[in-house]
Amino acid sequence: MQQLLDAGELVSTHGVQGELKLLPWTDSPEFLLDFDRLSIDGRWYAVERSRVQKTCVLLKLRGVDSVEDAARLVKKIAKIDRDDAPLPEGSHYIADLIGLQVLCGGEPIGRITDVLSMPGNDVYVVRGKHSYLIPVVRAYVDEPDFDAGTVNVRLIEGMQTDAN
Repeated sequence: MQQLLDAGELVSTHGVQGELKLLPWTDSPEFLLDFDRLSIDGRWYAVERSRVQKTCVLLKLRGVDSVEDAARLVKKIAKIDRDDAPLPEGSHYIADLIGLQVLCGGEPIGRITDVLSMPGNDVYVVRGKHSYLIPVVRAYVDEPDFDAGTVNVRLIEGMQTDAN
């Protein structure tokens, strides 16, 4: 499992005091307000302040004090340490799910290539010989076995997306 997780992309500067606009790759921008530090290009920056603006987070990082300093970080990926962000029981980081082998009836059908966050539940995108969209609900998906690198599923008609 990766220790550092992608949190989002620094998409622009904000103002003239060195603030940056971060487009989060998390469930909500508010999630990122609790972090005291971010890693950018392998360097840790202390977060002096942060706030949500629409769907983004505006950040002031220690040592980034001008628009020129901030501009050097635009288009970079901000990362968080997984130890700084414990998840509730039964929750998983998408980065840990990508690449898991998906088994149906004990037989491999593909690997998780993406997780779509939908209003009712997440959906696993599985690619193998066929492609599948599998709702992440107990009726169809068991808890992932990260030690084995697998997740067991039960398929029903309509989950295979490349069917003729």
